[in-house]
Amino acid sequence: MTQFTLNLETIDLNDEQFFQLCQNNRDLRFERNANGELVIMSPAGGETSNRNAGLTAQLWIWNQQYKLGKVFDSSGGFKLPNGSDRSPDASWIPLEKWKHLTPEQQKKFLPLCPDFVIELRSASDNLKTLQNKMKEYQENGTCLGWLIDPQNKTVEIYRSNQEVEILENPSTLSGENILPQFTLNLEQIW
Repeated sequence: MTQFTLNLETIDLNDEQFFQLCQNNRDLRFERNANGELVIMSPAGGETSNRNAGLTAQLWIWNQQYKLGKVFDSSGGFKLPNGSDRSPDASWIPLEKWKHLTPEQQKKFLPLCPDFVIELRSASDNLKTLQNKMKEYQENGTCLGWLIDPQNKTVEIYRSNQEVEILENPSTLSGENILPQFTLNLEQIW
């Protein structure tokens, strides 16, 4: 997966224009960082896409059972409080947050930070870049985040106001009090 970062310092790309740019170029994934730089990513390869589907499916099935919120895949966009536009590989927000959005807000990039995020490292992803993204989620309100690295069979767990915890080769992960009764099975991810 190739990634490019464009400096748009002298171009005023508003939220509506950014949303339309994403809609007009669905073969690419776009994000904007807090500095306004445009990050362009190609679609994921087969192995990573399959893993992403498995992660999202497990989260979605849990949510269907408990009906506590809304689940989003890697194509869902979020406008974070710091101004970044991000698309985690999988994410979740509580139902109350969803219900507080207007129907128009629900159709576009959601103006909030997910309570829960997963980023899955592909073979070509830079680990430091993903770690910085996870810290950004944490600083903007994510309560629980998992950075899953299949190459090293590690998971970095990001929690509100806590240091990062690193697990080596776990078989499962707990949703803790953020996603009650949710357990992610990592056996098929490794």
